[in-house]
Amino acid sequence: MKKVAVLGTGAWGTTMAQVLCDAGQDVLLWGRNHDVVAEIKNKHTNSKFLPDIALPISMDATSDIHQAFDFADVLVLAIPAQTLRENLESWKGYFPKDLPIISTLKGIESESQLRMTEIVSQVLEIPSTTLGLITGPNLAGELSLRQPAGAVGASENSEIVELIAELFTTPYFRVYPSLDLVGCELAGAAKSVIALAVGMTIGLKLGENTQAMVITRGLSEVARFGNAYGANPLTFLGLAGMGDLVASCGSALSRNRTFGEVLGESGSMEVAREQVAKTVEGVASAGAILELAHRVGVEVPIIEVVSDVINGSLTPRDAIHNLMTVSLRAEI
Repeated sequence: MKKVAVLGTGAWGTTMAQVLCDAGQDVLLWGRNHDVVAEIKNKHTNSKFLPDIALPISMDATSDIHQAFDFADVLVLAIPAQTLRENLESWKGYFPKDLPIISTLKGIESESQLRMTEIVSQVLEIPSTTLGLITGPNLAGELSLRQPAGAVGASENSEIVELIAELFTTPYFRVYPSLDLVGCELAGAAKSVIALAVGMTIGLKLGENTQAMVITRGLSEVARFGNAYGANPLTFLGLAGMGDLVASCGSALSRNRTFGEVLGESGSMEVAREQVAKTVEGVASAGAILELAHRVGVEVPIIEVVSDVINGSLTPRDAIHNLMTVSLRAEI
């Protein structure tokens, strides 16, 4: 049994904490919202983020970050990706640097274009070999019901990969190993942008042919730009790549797809932001992912038009039209 502190009491952090409890770990959740923390601690529910889910009795929660750090043998990050740097900077003076840190975050920092584990390494001044990632087609609404699912545990360090599998494996949750941390992080971030594009096609009342084209060509874009950063091509055919893409594009539970649907139907970022009042990582990361792709000379037409819709220079309908006029050479 390991003592695991999960930082973040949103839907995903709470779901990860449940999986860890089911795997036999001693789990403490940390969050800033005192009402949510009190409910998890006293009622073993999180009605704000996971309604109708009974959480394990063994799960504990706190609003004291020092208590979480003092408790932990392992730290799991489950806070919004775009707040990671701000949080780490505020914790830097007392953040334990000798513990394994496992990220569950999917995104690219909008200002720096850094991956999440790069931010952790930079801010805390620790080697990347102490860091890991768990990623894959894991929607909190389904996983919290303990429906069978798989994920990838990735790190540059094989010992961290083994630790992730040990921590998270349950009868309903299977963890596959990978040493391709870069590929897994890039795949997890980029799929959110492709899911936005699929959502826009649904909002525009376009059918399965269009969606299949966007998903398939989107995977090709993600793989080509990931390969340019040294990722393993097979990563994009597995759970971290194709698996996560299918779940995010195919499920109404996906925030990115849902945001894209509202955006496609309304043609308005303002309306989409009002109706989808949750963190939508594809919106925050699209421009940064486009910049990363252009740095290595890779054309990513779908990611580019989504970025243009987000910044207001294209309408969703014009974005789809542009995709149909892209030179086929850009798609190779």
